[in-house]
Amino acid sequence: MARIRKFVCYRRLERPYTRKSKYSKKNFVRVYPASKIQKCEGGNASRKFRYQFLIKPKVSLQLRHNSLESARQCANKYLETTLSKDNFFLKMRVYPFHVLRENPLASGAGADRMSTGMAHSFGKNISSAAQVREGQPIFEVRVDKSGLVAAKKALKTMASKFPCQCLVEIFDIETKKLVFV
Repeated sequence: MARIRKFVCYRRLERPYTRKSKYSKKNFVRVYPASKIQKCEGGNASRKFRYQFLIKPKVSLQLRHNSLESARQCANKYLETTLSKDNFFLKMRVYPFHVLRENPLASGAGADRMSTGMAHSFGKNISSAAQVREGQPIFEVRVDKSGLVAAKKALKTMASKFPCQCLVEIFDIETKKLVFV
């Protein structure tokens, strides 16, 4: 299996680019890469909670689908074991729609016969990423007063899965005021 490139290659935001051809049949993304995201919500969605936690990045960047899924799994597992399924609600607020492409170049003996260089450099689809702006919420967790400490710890471990520094904001839903940053 091919190794995943370091995310430094794809971290900065880029304009979404789709194939443009003089033949209208070829103006599309041929294959959309498979996403590892299993669920976008977890916990109890029907219950009303008092506090809302939001995790926001401090810079604009792209987040690959595997980092989003690993962060969701980590937080969901911790919240389920400490609070149980009925005492929290976790929601992913972004989805990886942006297709990442790579122009593979062969190196070594015989590489000149198989690679086209940059002549046809549209690239092959390798992954997908979510484009997130500075201050845009990535995940949302809702809990009651008894789950404040557990939710804060879950979001702190979730932030370690992202390639940026993140800010955790806590809102009181009833008074609609920021409680803690």
